[in-house]
Amino acid sequence: MALVLNEEQQMLKESAQGFLAEFAPVAEMRKQRDAGSETGYASNLWAQMVDMGWAAILVPEAYGGLEFGHVGMGQIVEQTGRTLTASPLFATAILGVTAIKTAGSEEQKTALLGAIASGEITTALAVDETAHHSPTQISMTAKKQAGGYVLDGAKRFVADGCTADKLIVAARTAGDAGDVKGISLFVVDRTAAGVEVERTDMVDCRNYANISFNNVEVSEAALLGAEAKGFGPLSATLDAGNVYLSAELLGIAQESFDRTLQYLKERKQFGVLIGSFQGLQHRAADWWGEIELCKSVVLKVLQAMDEGDAKAPILASIAKAKLSEVAELASNEALQMHGGIGMTDEYEIGFFMKRARPAQTMFGDKSYHTDRFALLAGY
Repeated sequence: MALVLNEEQQMLKESAQGFLAEFAPVAEMRKQRDAGSETGYASNLWAQMVDMGWAAILVPEAYGGLEFGHVGMGQIVEQTGRTLTASPLFATAILGVTAIKTAGSEEQKTALLGAIASGEITTALAVDETAHHSPTQISMTAKKQAGGYVLDGAKRFVADGCTADKLIVAARTAGDAGDVKGISLFVVDRTAAGVEVERTDMVDCRNYANISFNNVEVSEAALLGAEAKGFGPLSATLDAGNVYLSAELLGIAQESFDRTLQYLKERKQFGVLIGSFQGLQHRAADWWGEIELCKSVVLKVLQAMDEGDAKAPILASIAKAKLSEVAELASNEALQMHGGIGMTDEYEIGFFMKRARPAQTMFGDKSYHTDRFALLAGY
């Protein structure tokens, strides 16, 4: 398939660009930060996104969704990277929908996917238990009892964990930490007895949480998919998460470049425009070339996911590793070319680095995905 957008996908991209520029620009992020917002976004923003149909894009039509595909959703997420927009889109309409579509029963899909598409509920994926991403190193337990399970353990770095209505939790029903087998997924109410949520303040001003589960009782209906066979659906969900984090990082890299290029055309030093300095021109050219390569990488993996390509997991790791590398390059170059003023809070350029770093490390950084690519490729 050609690495180009079709007419409908291009229209969706332009629509997202216009909507976010009006209702969720970078200035809005600063406003929410200064106001001490716990969500990081305006209270009505998610409702507006739902009205735009964004929550329903990945939901199948049979469950009340639009089923527009990953390439379409990728265009929206790329634009959120350009405006540093926080919202439940990633945790709910991408991670939540993917996990439920992949592992859920018909009853769960009917009940949950429709509610997500209509904006009635939000979700959060609770996987990691340490500072480093490692989906097999799950020690949180889910012990079976009459009529259900009892969950005990803790999760860290849960995106939207403070505000989500439902938590999709990876726990161990068999085996030991490090085992692929024995992992199960559960849908747990955030307000259930025994669930303790602690909000964490992050450099990107987003909503993350550390969550403790203390003898949390859930019914058998809370089990998402087959018992002890949750690693496959979990991996698929994490792959989707990394693809969309890559799309967001692409938006961050592109916007950082565009803003810096404009600055090079305006800033004078020693009476001349700094954009005329050959050293900066060479660095900007290399930077531009890396971004153009990344556009193809991200679009290719989005297409592969839409086609159900068996190589999608490998491509997901390629995308995350490459975009993590280029987003770091982009944010570093942006600040350096802006000079000292780029480090000040007065300029917005520094915000792109602050968002890029958590996005790079979430669900595995460059080193993690380079190693995963090697393993999947048989090295």
